[in-house]
Parts: sequence; structure tokens; C-alpha cells
Amino acid sequence: MEDTADLAEALAAAVWRKSSHSGSQGGNCVEVAAVSAETTALRDSKHPQGGAILMSATAWRGFLESVKLAEFDRPA
Repeated sequence: MEDTADLAEALAAAVWRKSSHSGSQGGNCVEVAAVSAETTALRDSKHPQGGAILMSATAWRGFLESVKLAEFDRPA
């Protein structure tokens, strides 16, 4: 993974986006940004200055696959 100074600079310049399913009413949204070819960042849209979770490209792909498979859905 990149060094801390490079990551801090990349996070400051990152273009954050959230799901089109989030709507325009605010609410509980997660934003995502690619900070490098190897690193994806996640943050809370309501608290963008509160920090970010950094994930490797492999971990990010695994997370997306788990979401697609509904592995995080709560039982009804």
C-alpha cells in the first residue's frame, strides 16, 4: 500500500460518489472514491471529515461481490 503522505494527498483530492439509489433526501449514505489503482476509500456522507476506511482492490471486489449476493441483508 502507498505511504501515509501519498494516501493523505490522494484522499484530499479524491472525487467521492454515492449510489444513485441513495436519492436526494440525504439519509444514511456511504460514499466511495478510488484513491489509487490499489486502494478504494469509503466514508459516511453525513460526516465526510470523520475519516475513511481504506480497502485494497481485492478487498473492494470481494465486498462488492458480497453485496451483490445479499450476504449482508438481514433476514425478514
